[in-house]
Amino acid sequence: MQEYDVVVIGSGPGGEGAAMKLSKMGKQVAVVEMLDQVGGNCTHKGTIPSKALRHAIQLLADYRHHPLFEHTVAIADVSWPQLLKTSEEVISRQVSMRHRFYTRNRVDVIHGRARFVDASTIEVERPAGTAVRVRTRHVVIATGSRPYRPPQLDFDDPRILDSDSVLQMAHTPRRVTIYGAGVIGCEYASIFANLDVKVNLINTRDRLLSYLDDEITDALSYHLRDQGVVIVHNEAMANVTSGDDGVVLTCRSGKEVRSDVLLWANGRTGNTDDMGLDDIGMAINQRGQIEVDDGFRTSVENIYAVGDVIGPPALASASYDQGRFAGQLVVAGRADWNLLGDIPTGIYTSPEISSVGRTERELTEQNVPYEVGRADFKNLARAQIAGRNVGMLKLLFHRETLELLGIHCFGEQASEIVHIGQAIMSQEGAANSINYFINTTFNYPTMAEAYRVAALHGLNRTR
Repeated sequence: MQEYDVVVIGSGPGGEGAAMKLSKMGKQVAVVEMLDQVGGNCTHKGTIPSKALRHAIQLLADYRHHPLFEHTVAIADVSWPQLLKTSEEVISRQVSMRHRFYTRNRVDVIHGRARFVDASTIEVERPAGTAVRVRTRHVVIATGSRPYRPPQLDFDDPRILDSDSVLQMAHTPRRVTIYGAGVIGCEYASIFANLDVKVNLINTRDRLLSYLDDEITDALSYHLRDQGVVIVHNEAMANVTSGDDGVVLTCRSGKEVRSDVLLWANGRTGNTDDMGLDDIGMAINQRGQIEVDDGFRTSVENIYAVGDVIGPPALASASYDQGRFAGQLVVAGRADWNLLGDIPTGIYTSPEISSVGRTERELTEQNVPYEVGRADFKNLARAQIAGRNVGMLKLLFHRETLELLGIHCFGEQASEIVHIGQAIMSQEGAANSINYFINTTFNYPTMAEAYRVAALHGLNRTR
């Protein structure tokens, strides 16, 4: 039986972050990965393939709609399977790179499914059917999540898909119904719309992505509809029937929505099944997520959990940081840094959305005297040059102290642009102020100069 200081279960962002931190702190570490390659769902089924697909489709849409080409060159006819192939090279490079991380840091990778025998013993069932047991002082669980599949839906039906199986779809549908208008649902609505596929987006709530700034989600709704997406709010599934002529979603209101395929994008479940967690007394909620404290320790003293398996924010970026933080706590029992409370969100719709900090709604509810500074992308030289006129940067700041309170961006490169403001917002005292943007020289022309425009606009509103 092999023995380690720490065993990490899962090689996605959370597991990788923990393993690298633990190894660099001198611990003997093993990673157990269920797939035959490292990288986890993030690399093989989630973030990497979907974003590579989105990028390829965006390029195709830009080509089709560019004034130089749309009337002079035959419209490119590219199928869904052809577009999916564009992600294969990226996935391969990511796997190769991450495998080298483990090799260089002398972390053993054991491929197979992990199950707890007791809190310090893990049995790994290998793909060939053999099993190996390892003993360890500590465990970090980073097994991620998977799409929630309601029992009344038959996911063996090729017309009923989720965010994993849509990446194996063998044809290009003409009509798609997406049930669930969260991040995944909105991203795929944009992806299919840019392929000129007719999209029905069924939202169980009264607005899209209600945790974001209202003005940003209003803009998203407008542009999705402008791309031809039909958005239906406040609906819930009653029944789904599938046949040779397509699939029909019947809502509780009696509304029927017909399409070629149904993409279920409503909720995710933690990957905790068949791991023996009940046998060792670990607390798990109804979504299959592991309950942890502020230090990512589970109800079993020597076991930690990070990433999507513990629930929100369920972001690859946050999972990696959680893994590093948990690794520090395993070794030292404390950390000399804290994870940032304000985690940026990046939503890869078309156009992109990214935000960090509080929204107008939150500041109003908290009775904070705030002001708003805006920069419309249509007024930026760089956006005009690139033909990316849709979008805006919105800064929320304290009316008296000028402290930066929230950053909300909609448009090209939003997920990159937001980090400039994030860096300033994380500063203490007077260093966190929109004056930084006013008194700093930005390259011209750039998208980043939106910060100067927005800060000056907001400052003028305080006078």
